[in-house]
Amino acid sequence: MRLLLAEDEKALSQVLVNILEKNNYVVEPVFDGLSALKHLETEIYDGAILDIMMPGTDGITVLKTLRKKGNRMPVMLLTAKAEVEDRVIGLDHGANDYLPKPFDTRELLARVRTMMRVQSVQMDESLMVGNIRLDFATLEMSSVGGSFRLSGKEFQMMKIFMTNPDIPITEDVLFDRVWGTDSEEERQAVWVYISFLRKKLKALHANVAINTVGQESYQLEDVSHDR
Repeated sequence: MRLLLAEDEKALSQVLVNILEKNNYVVEPVFDGLSALKHLETEIYDGAILDIMMPGTDGITVLKTLRKKGNRMPVMLLTAKAEVEDRVIGLDHGANDYLPKPFDTRELLARVRTMMRVQSVQMDESLMVGNIRLDFATLEMSSVGGSFRLSGKEFQMMKIFMTNPDIPITEDVLFDRVWGTDSEEERQAVWVYISFLRKKLKALHANVAINTVGQESYQLEDVSHDR
């Protein structure tokens, strides 16, 4: 799992990175709120750990911005012991958990595991972006104009796109997450499945589309203005 860690105390950040990586997490450290926002708006993460008190933009503002954009990734806030009001505000704005400083690293790992597990269990039964709905139970992608039952890989790819709208997703990320790093499939398979999904979206008269960005990236975009 890939985590974003936003902690301005660089010594503490390095300790946390080391601990998390030893426990099989891939960690991207940043040291201020603006950098955290930039990474969260342009890259894919499975979760984020945000310090509340950071230079530039604080962790709660980062959280509010994330939730306002519809991003529901699990977020843990790191707080000072006296910041009770900030904890309440953070939870009210969609934080999944908070951890007061100083903390035991074993508790950090336990809370991260719990946060990710609970998020997986509590995930909504469907996603809606534009006029397209993705049903987790039936694997159906639908609009008012009809529906298609997706194959397993089509569903996994569409779920990635709809969970991360307007974020460029590289071919490598799609291949690794859908086929797996040990797959013997050719990476050209990504393009083939993108083609399948594009045809289905067009048939459903979708107001979103999977557009090519740069050389080897794709993103789900609102195209209602093009109609």
